[in-house]
Formats: sequence, C-alpha cells, structure tokens
Amino acid sequence: MSQDINVLAMAKGEERYLFLFNDATRAELLRTLGRFASDPELSFTWHDAAVLSQKIRTSVKSSSVETGGGVNRLQSPPLSDLFTSE
Repeated sequence: MSQDINVLAMAKGEERYLFLFNDATRAELLRTLGRFASDPELSFTWHDAAVLSQKIRTSVKSSSVETGGGVNRLQSPPLSDLFTSE
C-alpha cells in the first residue's frame, strides 16, 4: 500500500473543497463525497461528486500503471453505467 498523500481540490463559488487521501482512506472519501452531495447547505452537487469520484478512480488506475501494479483494486463500473435513465 502506498503512503503517498493525494490532493483533490475544487472551488465552487465562495466555497472551497480540499480533500487529502491515500490508499487506506480512498473508500471513506468516496462516501464523504456522497454525504456532501446530500447536504442541502452546501453547493456541492451529485454531479460534483461524480466528477471527483471519477478523478479518484482515474488516479488509482494511473498509480497502478506507474507502480507496475497493473490491477485496479476498486473494480467499479464506469460512471456512465451508474447514471443511466432506464
């Protein structure tokens, strides 16, 4: 497991969102994005959560390739599969 700290930031209006995470806290961050999107007092939307979640998943794939791991540990479906209107 990597000890690297990843930084994810977003500015939206007057609000600033800054997330620090590593391999051990990645799943908790994904849950936090959902909690923030559910909070009506924040300007953070489900779209914001989806975009940032995708960035987190992309960083997993990138670091896996860079370190030679080759396997994406999250194995989640693409966001387009999660947000279809059936």
